[in-house]
Amino acid sequence: MIEKNNPKIIKAWCFYDWANSVYSLSITTAIFPAYYSASVKAAFGSELVRFFGWQVRDSVIYSLALSFSFLVVVFVSPVLSGIADYGSRKKTFMKFFAYLGSLSCVLLYFFTGKNIEYGIILSVLASIGFAGSLVFYNSYLPDIATEDRYDAVSARGFSLGYIGSVILLVLNLVNITYFDSFGFAEKSDAVRFTFITVGLWWFGFSQYTFHYLPDSVYFEKKKTSGLFRHGFLELKKVFIQVKSLPQTRRFLLSFFFYIMATITVIYLAGLFASEELGMETNKLIMVILFLQLLAIAGAQFFAWVSKHIGNVYSLIIMIIVWVGICIGAYYTRTDFQFYILALVVGTVMGGIQSLSRSTYSKLIPEGTTDTASFFSFYDVTEKLATVFGTLSFGLINHFTGSMRTSALALGIFFIAGLIVILPLRKDSKISYSR
Repeated sequence: MIEKNNPKIIKAWCFYDWANSVYSLSITTAIFPAYYSASVKAAFGSELVRFFGWQVRDSVIYSLALSFSFLVVVFVSPVLSGIADYGSRKKTFMKFFAYLGSLSCVLLYFFTGKNIEYGIILSVLASIGFAGSLVFYNSYLPDIATEDRYDAVSARGFSLGYIGSVILLVLNLVNITYFDSFGFAEKSDAVRFTFITVGLWWFGFSQYTFHYLPDSVYFEKKKTSGLFRHGFLELKKVFIQVKSLPQTRRFLLSFFFYIMATITVIYLAGLFASEELGMETNKLIMVILFLQLLAIAGAQFFAWVSKHIGNVYSLIIMIIVWVGICIGAYYTRTDFQFYILALVVGTVMGGIQSLSRSTYSKLIPEGTTDTASFFSFYDVTEKLATVFGTLSFGLINHFTGSMRTSALALGIFFIAGLIVILPLRKDSKISYSR
């Protein structure tokens, strides 16, 4: 067993957020979606493209590809986490997914629009790498820190992630804006080069994490024979434990509802601004950067709040604020109103993600050695919520013809999460800081 609260190990763990969050901002949110849309339309002359012989809209392919990548992680990560817990190979699996994701980002440089199958496959692999590595990364939190430090350490990780992703995005935007000064013949070449920088940043900075994080936390590695069978048994054991923990089950159900709406807002806020408000791309990117900086402060602020009123009450406050955001989005008509809304989103965006991770860590039975398996339930909940959230948003938009209605409907999910989490106020483990 390793020494908890070791400053060097905690720093190394937090640094992985710095390493991999550049994917979330540059590939998922800011640069790749816009490049994908523009390059595919230029290559095929319209939104309709030929994808493995099928004629489909490019936006449909992209959204389904993301959903597919999350579903892969949903089905694969629980078994792998069981294997990791049994064979003490947590860092090994984390490395595999990190390297898969970072290499896929680098190879996206060769995606030009015409080779859409190639681009979609690599974007799926990058997404799987990102989501898969987080399953094992998150599970380290209860292994390396004592319960009284979960909130602060989790917030520190998210904050470093936001800072790192903003730094690289700004550097890449300078490169794209002044592409000719950096030796690129066309702007598209500079855009594609950003995919290389994301992959190298992710791969390079993760080496610091992998150097100091232990692979075996509680016990020595076991023989490789029968690992898959033991992995299933490990998962089954943890599943039985989760079923017997009513507070943990209640939190996961609440988390499913409110994180479904949270991630959907984060993923589709840019689309809302461009389509409903006609906001220009450069303004939108500046808003995204602003959101990241606010999220840093938000994560730290709500970690501080949780010390005084507890995790549950802190989450309740943020969920209520999110309900107000959904209502506000419905009535947003101008860029200025969107900026005000973004200000509020940024404040609670980092806080609710950071505090959710640390709250779940507190609900894992003390002394458990199955942290990867326990966190696989957390990550599966998040990935399923992402699929259902984005799908619900799209279907409501399709049938009502209004993204405003979709945004308003997300408030229902937040309210559901609020109703489910309210009884946890009576749980002394997470209702107040001890």
